[in-house]
Amino acid sequence: MDLAELIEQQRVKLVRDSLLSDEFLDFTQKNLAPFGTLMTYYNCALMEVETKFRVLDEEYRLQHERDPIESIHTRIKTVDSLARKVRKQQIPLTLEAIEENINDIAGVRIVCSFLDDVYMLADCLLKQDDITLIALKDYIKNPKPSGYRSLHLVVSVPIFLKAEKRSVKVEVQIRTLAMDNWASLDHKLRYKKNLPKEDMENLGRELAECAEISAAMDRMQHIRARYWQEEDTETEAPRHPLPGFHLAGLLTAAHQKEQGQGSPES
Repeated sequence: MDLAELIEQQRVKLVRDSLLSDEFLDFTQKNLAPFGTLMTYYNCALMEVETKFRVLDEEYRLQHERDPIESIHTRIKTVDSLARKVRKQQIPLTLEAIEENINDIAGVRIVCSFLDDVYMLADCLLKQDDITLIALKDYIKNPKPSGYRSLHLVVSVPIFLKAEKRSVKVEVQIRTLAMDNWASLDHKLRYKKNLPKEDMENLGRELAECAEISAAMDRMQHIRARYWQEEDTETEAPRHPLPGFHLAGLLTAAHQKEQGQGSPES
């Protein structure tokens, strides 16, 4: 491909992206009230899910004198981010299509100290009878090629309005401090897009190596298990042994919940 063809491709892409951005902004302006209402629903769902995790953290603090959650972060996708996703997935410009096809408009990120807390919190959330599991991706057992690790859940949670109950989707990411630090640094380093291709490839390799080092930090939970095993046995409920957290069990429980059978005891 010669320079003229490359320039023409970039020009066409720029025009297409600009037109879609303008079209999306026009769409949001014409649907300002219903669009704002939809975003409010997502914000309410975020509050519901955040409260659930804060209650779990408080329960563990009271019963076991420790906090499994280090921090909780929530966010709603910006209009610009939504426009890019609509363009990338070629989603029709309707509120119904956006709500149906985009699962991460509302997002919650839970950061834990120890790896087993990630799976324990996911298990506790999915056992709640008003939570429906829609999708689950375990990037801890199966990291991305970049080295990214995290447990991703897409759940549906009911919000109670003045005259109706409405189910809203929320993406939940649960990870350890080591995983969160790596992801944050990875984003900042890759954000510099003017690096030569060779430098970007080298950066990718180095970040993947750093991800392995970061993952080794999560072995500290074995140190905790060794020195606090007796105390944990006396004060805490049994934990999921790692890697004894089975996604199939969660999916089966979610299916049974949808069928009205309830979730099995673990």
